[in-house]
Amino acid sequence: MELIWIRHLQTPGNEKRQYIGSTDEPLSEKTVEGFLKNPAEYSEVERVICSPMLRCIQTAELMFPGTERKTEPRLRECDFGQFEGKTYEELKSVPKYIAWLKSNGTIPFPGGEEQSVFRRRSVEGAIEQIEWLIEKKVQRAAFVVHGGTIMAVFEQLAEEKKNFYDWQVGNGSGYRVIIDEKEWKTGNKKLRKVEKLWD
Repeated sequence: MELIWIRHLQTPGNEKRQYIGSTDEPLSEKTVEGFLKNPAEYSEVERVICSPMLRCIQTAELMFPGTERKTEPRLRECDFGQFEGKTYEELKSVPKYIAWLKSNGTIPFPGGEEQSVFRRRSVEGAIEQIEWLIEKKVQRAAFVVHGGTIMAVFEQLAEEKKNFYDWQVGNGSGYRVIIDEKEWKTGNKKLRKVEKLWD
């Protein structure tokens, strides 16, 4: 089975380089207009698995119009707590943010979600939906999710071992992978032949 993992297109917060996690904002008008004028070409897919957040649903509708879509709540973005909606420039002198940066992003966001909890739920949601796709005998599907979600899933499941932040992709980009259904069913759950999509 071929899976395409895509980070949603840009929101107004993304354009301002804000931390946008639990904020359920739509895609920016500029992004939508730009995509409609020059749509990126993605492979046709049989199913789309989507984060329930508006920016992912809108991206899925633009990229895969009319394709059957299923939402998975565990694939939503991390809650950035007190950093939500803020930029690096606004936070760079805040002691809690400095401490978070020094931890390489491993300590919990103040008032937000713990990284370990976020990463675990992302992987659990991905595994369950991949197994559902295998059960449905789907040959090609897309996941339209968030940058953090992709990073969490690929750090854990990609055959090529990289750190969480090494899997970062731009808005509208992502990865194409292959799942060996027989291998997956025997418990060797790996994303094989990882190929980067354009940025």
